[in-house]
Amino acid sequence: MLGLVVADYLCKAYPGGTEGELSRMKHRLVSASTLAEASLRLNLGDFLRFGRGEEKSGGRRKDALLADVLEAITGAIFVDGGLAAATGFVQQALGEELQKVTPSAAAEADYKTMLQEKLQAERRPAPKYCVVESLGPPHRRTFHVEVSWDNGSVRAEGRSKKIAEAAAAKEALALMRADDKGVNTREQITG
Repeated sequence: MLGLVVADYLCKAYPGGTEGELSRMKHRLVSASTLAEASLRLNLGDFLRFGRGEEKSGGRRKDALLADVLEAITGAIFVDGGLAAATGFVQQALGEELQKVTPSAAAEADYKTMLQEKLQAERRPAPKYCVVESLGPPHRRTFHVEVSWDNGSVRAEGRSKKIAEAAAAKEALALMRADDKGVNTREQITG
């Protein structure tokens, strides 16, 4: 339900947006981290009931759980009050994020897509992501991910696989940009 409301908002706010731009903006708006921030602003974690284990492990501050509760509330509002009520809730809950999202901001934040698009534009194979290791207890795990492409690889870490993959893609793009600048410099010197 939340995805439907966000997609409808974006289509109306950006009628000339491409499918890729709208998709990236929607992806950013309905991501666990964005929904968790909105959920924290609404203090939704205070209303969750947990067992002792989840309470001890900080469940009230976990992005995935906070995002899930925001989605569940949106669905409940839709069932109870219809599409207009759900739309009003989502626009209020995600007001800041809806105002800030733009096609260029969403593209810049989606490093995995940017890396894939760069490689595709150069007719190179798609990048491959591999979890190299995960360290720490289940509630505080750190993931180490390697992204590799036809002539390189980099590693990065993050609190989730998704965050680690995005960090690795960002590093890969930075490395490629540095290499591109080095190639251009060499061409100017020899040219």
